[in-house]
Amino acid sequence: MTASTLFESSNINGMTLVNRFVRSATWEGMATEDGRVTPKLIDTMVALAAGGIGLIISGHAYVAKNGQASPWQLGIYDDSLIDGLKAMTDAVHAAGGRIVAQLAHAGHFALEKAIGTPPVVVSDFDGLSQAPRTELSVAAIQLLKNDYVDAARRARTAGFDGIQLHSAHGYLLSQFLSPWFNRRSDDYGGTINNRVRIHAEIIRAIRKTVGTDYPILVKMNCEDFSEGGLTVAESIAAAGQMVSAGLDAIELSGGLLTGGKLSPSRPNIDKSEKEAYFKDAARAFKGEVDVPLILVGGIRSLDVAERLLDAGTADYFSMSRPLIREPGLIKRWQSGNRTRARCLSDNLCFGPGLAGKGIYCVTEERIDQKMK
Repeated sequence: MTASTLFESSNINGMTLVNRFVRSATWEGMATEDGRVTPKLIDTMVALAAGGIGLIISGHAYVAKNGQASPWQLGIYDDSLIDGLKAMTDAVHAAGGRIVAQLAHAGHFALEKAIGTPPVVVSDFDGLSQAPRTELSVAAIQLLKNDYVDAARRARTAGFDGIQLHSAHGYLLSQFLSPWFNRRSDDYGGTINNRVRIHAEIIRAIRKTVGTDYPILVKMNCEDFSEGGLTVAESIAAAGQMVSAGLDAIELSGGLLTGGKLSPSRPNIDKSEKEAYFKDAARAFKGEVDVPLILVGGIRSLDVAERLLDAGTADYFSMSRPLIREPGLIKRWQSGNRTRARCLSDNLCFGPGLAGKGIYCVTEERIDQKMK
């Protein structure tokens, strides 16, 4: 069996991709303290493009200063950031790659010492946090929508091939969708049609700004995997509303930042049976939602991706941790070396990031040191 179907070109609203593999967004920890692009971050993106990945989704870029989630996180909140972002997209394009900007706001999970104010939340209630939180007013929601639209404009000006809204893992847009986080009684709370309202309004407003020929994607939870959280049925209904508003593709994930065995970045993906852990939800989505579906979550084997593509479970396959260890994984697979990704799924790659060094594979580093 050949991998030819995975390496055929395709397109998402005119964005041509050379294969069906996507680098899923992560936090690289390589920006400056105020979110500006650095040479190290550009080199990381270029390595991914040169390594054969069909589409890079940038690290989650905060659309407003009070939406920063992590130190040294990429920003897209101000026009002064555009030149650095353009240097990054130019370098990716020169290496033959495509790159989409992920637009994000951390909401409840914002880094308080960085933003200097209480994080904003969809709903403030007992049990949400021991620290102060500021519930978004309707007026503040309108300003938040403007933040996303302005960020999308910056992304297009900076040369990104499209944008992706981060509505997964408990970040702010995900908090709107989740009935556990969203306990509002106005037009943005209650039924799933109300909880997805801000997404539809943002997508329509972005579409007016960037035009009809610019890809708009979303990363969303299939479910929260927590008591009182978002369910698959609600997620599918929300996706339908977003598609009607002008969405071009969905990256399907799941789980919350609070962790647990059903977290977005699960450990010990050491056999094919543990891979693609959102595949059942993907099948349900494909039966109801008529846009390309990008499946993320524990994909480590070319064979698994082939089977899922052939079965119509998903259209694209997204990875992050495997590409931290092997930026050239896709070229390796395309060359005929079909052995599974070397990633151990131990999440140790984030340790250097928290230490201010940027994320990298510590296992690969140890191997390199032994060989010297």
